[in-house]
Amino acid sequence: MGKVATSVDVAKLAGVSQSAVSRTYTPGASVADHTRSKVMEAARKLGYRPNAIARTLITRKSRMIAVVASYWTISSTLS
Repeated sequence: MGKVATSVDVAKLAGVSQSAVSRTYTPGASVADHTRSKVMEAARKLGYRPNAIARTLITRKSRMIAVVASYWTISSTLS
């Protein structure tokens, strides 16, 4: 199994900064179309996928919610 591509690897191949790679994958962030195209092509070549866990650690926001539910039946509460 080969090395997993990082945003730094993508930045080097695309000839842009790591920040430009990060902005490319951040919804609503400002990035030029030409830069976005270079980053997306480099990411495709390397098989890069943003790591949601790493982003959560950096931003301290997971944008996830949890739902906890219990399954009860009437017969189990009467026993």
